[in-house]
Order: sequence, then structure tokens, then C-alpha cells
Amino acid sequence: MTHPRKLTGWHVLAIFTAAFGTIIAVNLTLAWNAIATFPGLEVPNSYIASQTFDARRAAQTALGWAAHAEAGDGRVILRLTDATGAPLNPADLRVTIGRSTSVRDDSEPAFLFDGRQFVADLSLAPGHWNFWVKATAPDGTPFEQRLETFVRN
Repeated sequence: MTHPRKLTGWHVLAIFTAAFGTIIAVNLTLAWNAIATFPGLEVPNSYIASQTFDARRAAQTALGWAAHAEAGDGRVILRLTDATGAPLNPADLRVTIGRSTSVRDDSEPAFLFDGRQFVADLSLAPGHWNFWVKATAPDGTPFEQRLETFVRN
């Protein structure tokens, strides 16, 4: 007849070490991935940027511009309209498309204006995407907006 093994202090120590070792290893891995994929700061000094925020927002709001982005079928579309809903073609337009959690997939496609919208050939993988739009009005007023879109399979 066999005797059941006794649970000794060494067994309990091994169980606790394995359990807490696993927890610590997972936490360290997640922390490292969070830091490694962080895209960085938006502005070098947030206090300085905040000093002109209200004035910049008021000037942008006064433009009355609206932006809309969508993606699918191997292309991305950006529509900029004025207060009356008419299409806009600003002289200076820069758009960065990427994920919010990583800069690895960021791209700045070459958009072409077709008379009512901007179109670029770019296939985006399924998931959430951000469009960081920067344009300049004829009077020099900057227009900046982040648009979100979801790409399905």
C-alpha cells in the first residue's frame, strides 16, 4: 500500500515561488511592451502648448471646417468641407494615418483631390485607425483634427 505524500514547507515554498514568479514575469513583459510601443509625446512642453490652446481652438472653430475620413477597398478617403458644406482644397494638407498605440504602422499617403474629396491608394489592415489631419486655411489659420475610423475585413 502506498502512502500519500505529505505537503511540506518546501512544497509550499515551491508553489508560492512558481505562482508569484509567473505573475511577476507577466507583469514585467506587459510593462516592457507598453513602454516599447508608446509613440511618444504630442508636444515637448504641454504647459507652453496650453497657453495658446484656446486662441488656436477659437480660430479653427471660426473657419467652420469639418473633416471626415473613411477607408476600404484599398483606398482611403478624406473629405474637408467649409461651413456651407462645399468641398475644400487647402494649399497645405498633411495627413498621417496610423494606430493610436504604435507608430510602426504610421504612413503619410499622397492624397489626390478629385474635386470633392481627397483620395489615396492605401490598404489598411482591419481595426481602428487614426487620421491626424493638418491643413492651412488661405489666411494662414491652422486646422488640426484627429479622425477615427474602423476598417472591417
